[in-house]
Amino acid sequence: MNRSYQIALRYAAALAVLAAAGFLLPQWAVFLLNLALSKGLVVLGLLVLWRTGLISFGQALYFCIGGYVVGMAGLYLDLHDAFVLLAFGTALSLAVAVLVGFLVARYRQIFFAMLSLAFSMILYGVLVKTEALGSTDGFNVGRPTFLGYAPEGEALAIVSYLFTLAASAAGAFTVWLYLRSTLGHLTTAIRDNEVRVEYLGVSVRGAIHAKVVLAGALAGAGGVLSALAVGHVDPEMAYWTTSGEFVFVTILAGTGNVVAPFLGSALFELLRTYAFQYTPYTWQMVLGGTLLLLILFLPDGIWSLLSRRKAAPSTRREA
Repeated sequence: MNRSYQIALRYAAALAVLAAAGFLLPQWAVFLLNLALSKGLVVLGLLVLWRTGLISFGQALYFCIGGYVVGMAGLYLDLHDAFVLLAFGTALSLAVAVLVGFLVARYRQIFFAMLSLAFSMILYGVLVKTEALGSTDGFNVGRPTFLGYAPEGEALAIVSYLFTLAASAAGAFTVWLYLRSTLGHLTTAIRDNEVRVEYLGVSVRGAIHAKVVLAGALAGAGGVLSALAVGHVDPEMAYWTTSGEFVFVTILAGTGNVVAPFLGSALFELLRTYAFQYTPYTWQMVLGGTLLLLILFLPDGIWSLLSRRKAAPSTRREA
């Protein structure tokens, strides 16, 4: 059987299992999965930047924009359709990323990271000081509809989860296609030697700008889905700790596969939930200790464990 066909079957089976989980798991677990998938989209954008050698501490900017689109559209436009909100939030985040990208694409390393952080903190300051945007409290998000269907109770949780699962799968497939395109193949080349890429006739600044835009659009989509799941938005969505959380998950997951961000995000949500439940006063220390252990023993993230298992049989055959 063709290897690509086998991989497609595995991913289809995994999606089927995840879809079934929405009907079989308790509601709290479905909510955690929903949140993990939505934030996994943000980490998916960081994967693209990370492979290029860029670390962004400002993805909360686009995440917050997507979330506030949901809140503002419902509050001022009485718009609650999840499909329209997802398209609108993603498009607005993409447009902001285009503008921000003109500046940040000129910088590298710590300058890129700090400049991206500065933009998210500017948005945080604006939200905190603006009463029309809810100030420090934010505001609740209305109940979403899905092409006219308005589920309630447990049905709402399941439908919202399936919607997030479908959007996450579409995002992962988009990034998978992008990484196999000419521009996608330049990610590691730009990280290793920008000068040689320029000699090939490719604009490195333009390529990085495109990656910033892609990552911003994914983060915006994640913000929309997160707001729909939680039902509330506030300025903390733009705060630096939110961006730090996304970077934490990127380190936890690794960048070896487009599935890794969602796996890492799910593990992070479980770890944070149980750490807060059993050690409510020291749960941050648990997360910090986990990060330290990962850096020491799994610098390439948890996905590297799966990669090693796949590589082991072929190594034995070669031997």
